[in-house]
Amino acid sequence: MKKIEMHIPDNFYIIAEIGINHNGDINIAKKLIDAAIKSGCDAVKFQKRTIDIVYDKETLKQLRESPWGKTQEDQKKGLEFGEKEYDEINAYCLKNNIEWFASAWDLESLKFLEKYKLKNHKIASAMLTHEEFIKAVAETGIHSFISTGMSTDLDIDKAVKIFKDKKCDFTLMHTVSTYPSDEGELNLINITKLKEKYDCKVGYSGHETSPGPSVIAACLGACAIERHITLDRAMYGSDQSASLEPYGLNLMVNYIRKINNVIGSKVRNSAFESEVPIAKKLRYWEQ
Repeated sequence: MKKIEMHIPDNFYIIAEIGINHNGDINIAKKLIDAAIKSGCDAVKFQKRTIDIVYDKETLKQLRESPWGKTQEDQKKGLEFGEKEYDEINAYCLKNNIEWFASAWDLESLKFLEKYKLKNHKIASAMLTHEEFIKAVAETGIHSFISTGMSTDLDIDKAVKIFKDKKCDFTLMHTVSTYPSDEGELNLINITKLKEKYDCKVGYSGHETSPGPSVIAACLGACAIERHITLDRAMYGSDQSASLEPYGLNLMVNYIRKINNVIGSKVRNSAFESEVPIAKKLRYWEQ
């Protein structure tokens, strides 16, 4: 088995992915932001779609029971925040000193987000093969997290080339796009492969149900960790079951923040000073 070299980042950027788990309710969104703040996350992330662009008319007409009505259109529009809600999110995050950004799913949504002068963009795995969109994001010059789920090496090659050609800073995010993900399919060693192949920053965007794999990802060198969060996995919504509840989020962040402290140094020439009195007490034959 190939030896794995650990290259632990000095700092980890931890993103609480709220996505659409707010269920169209700004008060739930604020509670999720509060949970992220309490856990010590660096940022929260949402998703922004222009419904009539992302979904065709036939799809929107399909029947789908939801809290907002009986069609796919009712459900999709019920989950979508507009300018009023994002203005409130922006003010709330500024007030509480936490960064926020969103993954746009179309060019109009990308333009919508520009008004907030965000520090990051996010390209969802589903958008990785949308070349026009990828170019538009790279042309903003704003650092972007790029998720790689559902994608081939060739797909990733093309996106990376666009960003490098545009000289736009980016972080690739190793991702498995199943909700929730089977831990046996996470293939976290791919974090090291992405770093070696593309010579870039690499993070991890996870959809599993436990906090453990994200901690392992950080130990493998992921400089950014993104996890969906929810107030309750039993809530309505397709992403809720692939999310961490506040307790799990808190555990994950605490463990990741401890990594550099407990890893320590390879150099160990003598016992720690704190061990000396213990040695005197227990090594009776040296008395």
